[in-house]
Parts: sequence; structure tokens; C-alpha cells
Amino acid sequence: MSVTESPVVLIPEYKAHYGLVPNYINGCFVPSESTRILTVDNPATGKEIATVAMSTAAEVDAAAQAAHAAYRDWRRVPPQVRVQYLFKMKRAMEEHLEDLARVVTQEHGKSLEEARGSVARGIEHLEVACGMPSLMMGYNLEDGAAPGIDEEMIRQPMGVFSCIAPFNFPMMVPFWPYAVAAGNTYIVKPSEQDPISQMLIFELLHEVGMPAGVMNMVNGDKEVVDAMLHNPLIRGISFVGSTRVGHYVYHEGAKFKKRVQAQAGAKNHLVVMPDAVLDKASQNWINSFFGCAGERCLAGSVLVCVGEETHRAAAAAFKAEAEKVSVGYGLDERVAVGPVISKSAKERILGLIESGIAEGATLLLDGRNPNVVTPGCEDGYFVGPTIFDNVTPEMTIAQEEIFGPVACIMKVDTLDEALKIIDESPYGNAASIYTQDGFTARKFKYEANAGNIGINIGVPAAMAYFPFAGRKDSFFGDLHGQGRDAIDFFTDKKVVVNRWIWDPKTMGTWS
Repeated sequence: MSVTESPVVLIPEYKAHYGLVPNYINGCFVPSESTRILTVDNPATGKEIATVAMSTAAEVDAAAQAAHAAYRDWRRVPPQVRVQYLFKMKRAMEEHLEDLARVVTQEHGKSLEEARGSVARGIEHLEVACGMPSLMMGYNLEDGAAPGIDEEMIRQPMGVFSCIAPFNFPMMVPFWPYAVAAGNTYIVKPSEQDPISQMLIFELLHEVGMPAGVMNMVNGDKEVVDAMLHNPLIRGISFVGSTRVGHYVYHEGAKFKKRVQAQAGAKNHLVVMPDAVLDKASQNWINSFFGCAGERCLAGSVLVCVGEETHRAAAAAFKAEAEKVSVGYGLDERVAVGPVISKSAKERILGLIESGIAEGATLLLDGRNPNVVTPGCEDGYFVGPTIFDNVTPEMTIAQEEIFGPVACIMKVDTLDEALKIIDESPYGNAASIYTQDGFTARKFKYEANAGNIGINIGVPAAMAYFPFAGRKDSFFGDLHGQGRDAIDFFTDKKVVVNRWIWDPKTMGTWS
């Protein structure tokens, strides 16, 4: 393998083409030796902006060997010294926030406001991980077993971890920094659909002097995923993506004795009670259902209205707000909803819209041919806000994760019926309720079978110091991402029982 110079793309003038996205192994940018090359499109224009090679198992092994070698020294670096690199990285990301956000918009399609928010969330994770000297602390007890015998629990890093990242948050998710802050080394596999963002992150890591081998990046597809799952040097896998792939990663990882946290798909329900403040709630639903073009695991999917009058008023208010939404290229500051990630994603979403019509749902707002406000985007992958009314639980659009800007509206008679629909869904990522009644809110919080609960919140995204929860087919594993769960996932507990010889004259006559 030959070493390339740093791509040097963090400049104010955003490139029409970023070239071939390299790997980053043992402190160097390295071009893949693979001949399988994919294009990276700007989804707003449909034009190629980069290419990326689908790396080989040998290249994964090279990264694993480098990370394993680096681990021996990195784990001995005191935590307060390790996090100094994260402090530097935080400052670098803050300095380049606008550049990073604009590149996210270029390759993913988010509106610029959403892209800025996703980069800021990545910085938030750095801030929390910088507290690792406290977060990794164990505990102890003098005379815990008997007089003169002390007991303590210490946390230790485990070795090499890897991340299999999704396309929908290309800047934020792959660089959850808890693993390296805890003393492990890391290998990131970005999504092959938008790998440029992580190239920039690794350029910044290179710039701040992160020691060679501590952070590595290998681009690719299933061949790279399988190589990570099977490589004996990799101790654990952190995954975010679809339920189908998450289930595979979880089971295959367990087969090869790895720790796995697999955060997977979703079908999130938002329940509207008769006392909901509809003028405020309907504005909140726009971001929940249509923000990031519906391509996030916390996106609203189904609006469940309790009562006939609630259903009528909520549907009208939701449609009125959705009709105001502008669609176009995310770098256009007027735009609220950008394109979906790819042509194939657009075709899949359009197919699900057709299935909703065929199954008898009422198409309240049709987003199949949206008015794109940005010139030059005729070939972009746009789907406008789409709303179906009179949806029933057995319909395909009510069951499948659409991962696009498509909302379903259902009507039920009671809160218990709404809770039953949530409970019977195979997914359990998030659920929200809109109400002004404390008893109703508490009942929902207590009974809703989902991991992330919103009360008058359409996107109940946990801050970095809380776990990102999920249940049923939305999560496979025992320890979630973020918060204390992340510390537990990336460390192993060791219990030490100590007894020292003492002078019986000063310590008593115990034996």
C-alpha cells in the first residue's frame, strides 16, 4: 500500500469533485487497492462529486493490526492526557463547523440548518467524552470482605473496536469518541453513500496529532463489514443502520465472540390527544416527519389521533403546515427539506406511496412531484412532504420503515388503543404524545413500549450524556450508545480483592 498526502479539502470553496476518498490506516491516508469503485453523488443535483473504493478484507486486517499495535501504548496513556486530543478536536471542529456542515449538505442532502445541527451534535459528544477521567472511575470498599481485605472495581479498555456507520448522519455517528477516550483504538467504516465527511474528520484528527493507529478508517461495503465481524483482533462492533443489517451484525458478531451494540430501524408513533395545542404541535410535526427528508431513526412516521374531532383538526393543521415547506438544495437557505440520499431510495419511497394508494389510504398531500425551489436541481432525488390519511395498522405504509418524508395519519377512540398500536409494532425506537394533562403524559411515559419517549416533543433525541435507547427490532444488544451505557460498552470491569500482611499488634488479632 502506498501513502497519499492529506486530501486537504477543508477550504471555503466547496469542490465540484473530491476525487477518490482514501482509507486512513496507521496515521496515513492510504488509497485502497480494490478495483471496485462506487460513485458518490450530490443527491440534490444527481451529479458525481467523489468516488470511493470498496476495500478488501486484507485492508481491514491492516487497520486492525495497526490499531492492535497502537493499543498497547494508548491504553497506558493517562485518561486526562488522552482527552487532550479530544479537546483539540473539539476546537478544530468548532473552527470548521460551517465548512463541515456544507460538505454534509453536499453529500447527504440535509438542509444547511440540519447539517449544522448534526455537526454540533458531534461536538457535543466530544465534550462529554472529554470527561472520561471521571466517567471511567470505579469504586472501592475498605474491609469489604473482612477486616484487612479491601475490594475495588476498576474499568479497563478492551482493545480494538469498530464502527459500522449509517448514511443519515455521516459527520456525527461515526465519530462517537467514547471508545478512544476510554483507552481503546478504533476503526470506522463510513457509509459508502457519503464518505467525504469522515475523510474531513480524519484530516482534522491528523491535524491535531492523534497518535498513529488509534483512529483508522476503511471504506467499503459488506465485504468490509464481514471482515470486521470475523477479524479476531476486533473486540466489539458499534452499528447504526437498518433492522435487517443490524440483526445480521448482532448475530454474526456474537458468533465471533464480540460485543455488539446494534441500533436499528424504526416506525415511530406520535399520539395526539384532544387537549393538544395544535398550532404549536403541527409546526413541531413538520420537523419530526419531514426534517432530514425523513431519513432519521427518530423521525415521526405515524400520527395517531385520539377522537374524531382531534383527527379532523390535526389532519387539517398538519396539511396546512406541510404545504408551506420549501423543497430544494440544502445549501439554499430557503430550503427546509432536501433530497433523499439516492435515486434508488427515491424509487423505493415512491413505490411505498403507490402501495399506500393501492391499499386504500387517502393521499392528503402528494409529494411525488414537488416544486423544487433551487435552480439546476432537475436531476436531484427529491420527494416532497407526503401525508396519508385514514391509514390502518395492517397497511404496508403503517408497517414498514419508509425512511422518507411520508407521514401516515390514523384515528383511534382512546389512548389505550394508541398504546396498543405502539406495543404491537415490531419496532420500539421512539414514541411521543401531545397533551397538556399530566396524568395522560405519565400514563404514556409509563406504558408506551419504546425506548425514547417524547412529551410534546416530536424528535426525542437524547443528549450525549443520556443513552440513545431503543427496543424490540430497533435495537440488538445490552448497552446502548451514548451516556453511561457507552462507558460500560467500551470498558470491562475488573474486581480486585486485596489483603496485605499487617502487624497484629496494631491491626488486631483477626485471622
